[in-house]
Order: sequence, then C-alpha cells, then structure tokens
Amino acid sequence: MEDPALKPTVCRYEHFEAPWYRRWANHLGIDPSVSIQRQVAYRKVWEWAAILEALNSRDMLAPQRRGLGFAVGREPLPSVIASFGCEVVATDLMPDLVGDEWAKTGQHSASLEELYHGQYLPREQFDRLVQFQPVDMNDLSPLNGQYDFIWSSCAFEHLGSLEAGLHFFEESMRLLKPGGIAVHTTEINITSNDDTFETTHNVLYRKCDMEKLDYRLRKIRCGLEPIDFNAGTHAFDLNYDPEPYFSGSGIHIKLSLGGYICTSMLVVGRKG
Repeated sequence: MEDPALKPTVCRYEHFEAPWYRRWANHLGIDPSVSIQRQVAYRKVWEWAAILEALNSRDMLAPQRRGLGFAVGREPLPSVIASFGCEVVATDLMPDLVGDEWAKTGQHSASLEELYHGQYLPREQFDRLVQFQPVDMNDLSPLNGQYDFIWSSCAFEHLGSLEAGLHFFEESMRLLKPGGIAVHTTEINITSNDDTFETTHNVLYRKCDMEKLDYRLRKIRCGLEPIDFNAGTHAFDLNYDPEPYFSGSGIHIKLSLGGYICTSMLVVGRKG
C-alpha cells in the first residue's frame, strides 16, 4: 500500500522523525538527524523535503510531467526534480533587481549553470530537461504555458506585502493545467492571528490569510488543500531560535522574528 499524500502543514519536530522526511534528507545527501550540537537551518531542509514529498505523493515526479519553479536560487530542487524525468523551467529574479543580501549569500541564480547539482543526475539529462528564465514574481505576464505543477521554497513572503504574496499565488494558478497543483512553502506566524508583519521585506502569514486565499481561489475554480496548523509541543518546537540566529541553544525549527515566533508552512493549491 502506497503512503498517503503528505498533507499541507506547519513545520514541527515530529516530521523530522517521519519516514518521508528522512528518505528525502538522505536523497538530498543531508544528515537527517536533529540535535542542539548541529547549528543548521532545519526549516530549509524541511521545506525541500516537504515540497518533494508533496509532489511525489501526488504522482508529479514522473517522466512527461512539466514543472515550473519560482525564485529557485541555487537550491537543488530543479536538479532533483529533473532526475525523475520531469521537464523543468526554473526561474529567479532578474540580476538588476537582486538585493545585496541575496547576491552575497549565494541565494540567487542568473543562469542554468548555477542550477546544476551533478550528484543527482548526469549533465546531459539536466541540459535536456531544465531551462532557466528570469522572472519577477510580482509580474507573471511574460510567462505562459501549462504546467502539471509549480513550486517555490519560502519565496512569496518576500514580495513586499501580504497582498503581493497572495496575488502571486492567485495569478500563478493560471499557469497550471486543469488538475495541476501548486506546492509552496512560506513563513507562518504561530503567535498571532491578528498582528503580524504585513508590508516588510519578510512578511509573516497567519491562519486567517490562508483562509482568505482559499476564498479567493474558489472564484477561479481553484482551492487550497486543508492545512494542519498544529505547531507542535516537542521541546524543539517550544524552544525557538532567538535573534541573532545560531547564537543560543534554540533549534532552528521555530524562530523569533521581530517579536513574533514563526516557522515554515507547506501550502498546496489545486486547479479544477
């Protein structure tokens, strides 16, 4: 019997002990164990594993499938997804619009060469299946085509406002084939469903924002799969990482950001 599809969810420690997470961490070549001694951004590894599991458990990682990735930076996902035979269009912001932070930390890509991770697939297969295209997520008008799936890893919360991210999510659904899925991770505020960062470089979404998004998507014959908002009560969920990060004893699964506690969240949209 096949494993059930991974449900959209807030990141919590129990996932790091789950077979799906450990399988993908090992596939990515990342130590799946979690410990105070290792100062690692566990949330980012969780995001990659959750996106891959969400796609795989919905039969998207297969030959003949077409995927579109947003703000891919230099993440391994385009290479990993192409290793399953999928055609991939990977996008990132135009170089002249990239801030110093993204450029200095190597979180931006400007060419196909920067997306190749040879441990996952031969170069010939990568060149045959993966394309790169500069794209501003605030203006998707240059994009066309129909994809089986689209994805992004903690990207649409950086578009300038809560509304900008919701608009991106809504607009990007037109790029999906009927029955296609959108798989995204984003930041979730787990200490308030009222006050939050609404118009900064890094906004924090709330449960109410996801409910609002689902209402909007219904008008265009799309919708969100139900999200599990349980943030967990394991010690690693409760002892958040304070600013500056990796300087204390907090595991980087939950973190403090400007007075709020937040973490990552997996969101899955479907097109009718």
